[in-house]
Amino acid sequence: MPDGVAQPVAGDPVDERALAEDARLIRGVRWRLVAWSGLTTLLVLAVLGLALYVSAARTLADNGVRQLEVRTTQIVDDLENPHPRPGGPEYGFIFGGNSSGTFAMAVDAQGNNLSRGPGLPSGLPVMDSVSAAVTSGKDVRVAQVGSLPIRAETLRVATDLGDVYVQVIQDRTAEQQTLDAILRVLLIGGGIVVLVAFGFGAVYARRALVPIRESLVSQRAALRRQREFAADASHELRTPLTVIRSSVEHLRRNQGEPSTASTEALDDIDAEVGYLTNLVEDLLLLARSDSGAITLARSPVDLGDIAADGAGALVKTAETRGVHLSLDPEPAIVNGDSARLRQLVVILVDNAVRHTPRGGAVRVRVRADAREAVVDVEDDGPGIRTEDMPRVFERFWRAPGAAGGGTGLGLAIAKSIVDLHDGRITVMNRPERGARFTVRLPGASEPPAAAERGVVAAEDQAG
Repeated sequence: MPDGVAQPVAGDPVDERALAEDARLIRGVRWRLVAWSGLTTLLVLAVLGLALYVSAARTLADNGVRQLEVRTTQIVDDLENPHPRPGGPEYGFIFGGNSSGTFAMAVDAQGNNLSRGPGLPSGLPVMDSVSAAVTSGKDVRVAQVGSLPIRAETLRVATDLGDVYVQVIQDRTAEQQTLDAILRVLLIGGGIVVLVAFGFGAVYARRALVPIRESLVSQRAALRRQREFAADASHELRTPLTVIRSSVEHLRRNQGEPSTASTEALDDIDAEVGYLTNLVEDLLLLARSDSGAITLARSPVDLGDIAADGAGALVKTAETRGVHLSLDPEPAIVNGDSARLRQLVVILVDNAVRHTPRGGAVRVRVRADAREAVVDVEDDGPGIRTEDMPRVFERFWRAPGAAGGGTGLGLAIAKSIVDLHDGRITVMNRPERGARFTVRLPGASEPPAAAERGVVAAEDQAG
């Protein structure tokens, strides 16, 4: 399914609908995260780009206005100076200096040229600026003369001949080209950055949602296991309760009449109550394990000794079934709970004994290396079908034709114990015949005797 959501259980419409809903939820959240990432980047770029463009435009405009004012001031000084320099003010184009590239003229209120020299180019003076200066005395504006962008400053000057309007024109072509170039860079570069932001946002949103997807998958799987667990537990409880009810009804019908049938009914009740007791204890253990309520009394222990103790408790059971039980232990120090590890060995050995036919053998071997301790439990049973391998450690699961007598929770409990000890448990079929369960637990650097000596020494120092 999309977005990495686990595949639903085939034929389970509840799981299919739930997982489809989870997939839609994940997609919606991911696209919202991508949109927020891209739009936030776009907003930041827009603000920065606008600030850059406005700053550049204002700087260029201020420089242009200062250039116009320098030229205007020169002409006004010449007009107002009672002893003007020979030749009078310099009108027309000027080259070099602070006013390079400007065109100056003197006109009256109607725009008639009052300056000496060549005539005015077409479109000059800028009459809107002259009209504004007539009213306000000074005007600075940008305008267009033909296809040429310009900036014009017009200043009213009082002379002996009346009011004269000095207008200085500046070519804004280079300024406009600079602003256009900045705008193109901002638009194209900003668009690329936003696209990249959307791309990276999609990647990081997908990665950020991995824990959420896994959590949803885990929740759906937990709910599915809970439903299956409740159904399986109900099925397992129904049979012994039915037997007990039948036996009680039989005893009621035959009250006060001791008979062999009554004795058998009581035996049946006792056997089923024992089965129910074991089942409830196993269920409680698994429930506590699932909730993390089990606390391990960890200490350095020899797994070889624990395996010998656990397997030894089943020697008589194996003999009764006609199965030979052998043990090949070596010292293997692990940091674990001895009671739980013994329970682990008992579960694996009991499972192997029950699946081994009369005349077969069960072999228990313990080995260790520098990093881990390994327990192998082999049997001479029929082995496990390939399609059943993934379900071996499921609760209440039994392979077709499996031996009776268990609750179907033993191997699930074994796996829970191994998980609590940060280990691994695997199963495989032996080439010869039968199955092999392998438990690998992290090794401990300190042997039990050394740990005990350390405790004694600490107590001596405290004393």
